[in-house]
Amino acid sequence: MTQAETESIIAPNATLQKISSQFKFTEGPAVDKNGAVYFSDQPNDKIWKYDTDGKLSVFLDKTGRSNGMYFDKKGNLITCADEKDELWSISPDKKITVLLTDFQGHRLNGPNDLWIDPKGGIYFTDPYYQRDYWERKKPDIDGEKVYYLPKGQKEAILVDGDLKQPNGIIGTPDGKHLYVADIRDNKTYRYDIQADGSLKNRQLYVSQGSDGMTLDNRGNLYLTGKGVTVYGPDRVKLQTIPVPSGWVGNICFGGKDRNMLFITASESVYTLQTQVKGAK
Repeated sequence: MTQAETESIIAPNATLQKISSQFKFTEGPAVDKNGAVYFSDQPNDKIWKYDTDGKLSVFLDKTGRSNGMYFDKKGNLITCADEKDELWSISPDKKITVLLTDFQGHRLNGPNDLWIDPKGGIYFTDPYYQRDYWERKKPDIDGEKVYYLPKGQKEAILVDGDLKQPNGIIGTPDGKHLYVADIRDNKTYRYDIQADGSLKNRQLYVSQGSDGMTLDNRGNLYLTGKGVTVYGPDRVKLQTIPVPSGWVGNICFGGKDRNMLFITASESVYTLQTQVKGAK
């Protein structure tokens, strides 16, 4: 192992800091260009903001039950709004634009998590988790898949239909590789991204599923579920970060220097200072 690999990810003497436990189920943390983190409390249909000064506030009420989220280059918050199974764009002044409502005329299962590539295209996972706020009791689409919405387009493209229940998703900042967790099959895959947005060379990356995920500037992959598990670029498990909540839904790097791990863990959110920074 190299020195960089053995060097701890966590900053010296840093410990997990609980920010708040006032939520029902937290998800979808996304960082804006200033380092503020936005996250959703999906059952309560709110998006919260945790700014770089440590202040917590409600950014938006009535969010279409937003789940996974990611900022585009213009500062719009792109969200998986699964109340009506759509993709939304929420502008900094809170104007909502619906980007996608269906796939080939069929209602999506429930867009869950997303990542935006350097070209502005959106990769998203579409598992089916029955929601108590839906009237339907079964999906309109057969199978649970991964799609790509090219920038400015109105129709998504199917990029992988051979998964049991895709959930967490993240890509590399250079736009060359995509990671997708198949949570029901307890596997995470890595793909090569092609020029047209399609995916090739699917490889089993690690035999572990994940709810949400992120990457750091060393190429380490962070998976969530029971705590946080970190894998190096050589797929070796580097670290397990225990989190005192029943379930860790998602994770991102925030803060002015992107060296604060922000963890959404069911009813709580936590931060942890790191020696690494978020990939960008």
